Amino acid sequence: MSEMLFRDDPYMTRAMAHVAAHTPEGGIILDRCLFYPTGGGQPGDSGRVQWNGGALDLATTVKTDDGEVALVPAAPQALPPVGTEVEQVLDWDRRYKHMRMHSALHLLSVVIPLPVTGGSIGPEKSRLDFDMPEAPEDKEALEDSLNALIDRDLAVTEDWITDEELAANPGLVKTMSVAPPRGAGQVRLVRIGSEGDQVDLQPCGGTHVARTGEIGRVRLGKIEKKGRQNRRVSLHLDS
Repeated sequence: MSEMLFRDDPYMTRAMAHVAAHTPEGGIILDRCLFYPTGGGQPGDSGRVQWNGGALDLATTVKTDDGEVALVPAAPQALPPVGTEVEQVLDWDRRYKHMRMHSALHLLSVVIPLPVTGGSIGPEKSRLDFDMPEAPEDKEALEDSLNALIDRDLAVTEDWITDEELAANPGLVKTMSVAPPRGAGQVRLVRIGSEGDQVDLQPCGGTHVARTGEIGRVRLGKIEKKGRQNRRVSLHLDS
């Protein structure tokens, strides 16, 4: 399996690797992968791969059926041969917005403590869907609470528990529509705050900022009714 560099250090923007394989669809699998693959509502990373004598732009990154990470070229072209040393260059601006948004959505699930039925992350606009029979009475108060959490500049860290520990603590799972990945023996938890300051802890495989202060100011967009009990809450970065 590829070494998941994006998990070890989400702030890494360049890395060397070797081509381990090609996919039947024309993608590339590397032995060390900088790019986050689509999953958990977060889009796959884009960027560029370059090597001696060639380069290609990446449209996105995805998971293969067997769990590997495949880089998808923006256009069909000759791929670097297996074994070639390549340099990975991440589209950092896009990734960093995804990191800020993803962490902000975790905090949104704190200020709206209802089951999450879906979600989507984008660089400019994101959303969470909630099991919310009635619309919030005061959207502005929710936005103020969210920005107050961000302003506390809480640490965002990770921890790991076993599949059995997660099964014994089902309350950790907020998302009804997407089950945390099990079967590898351990599950990654993302924690916001620590000890007495902890405000959130939930399974997540995505990339996040190191501290909530990096998110910056956010504003809530439309709160739309989506079905009998579901409501969609949009979130925007102010800068």
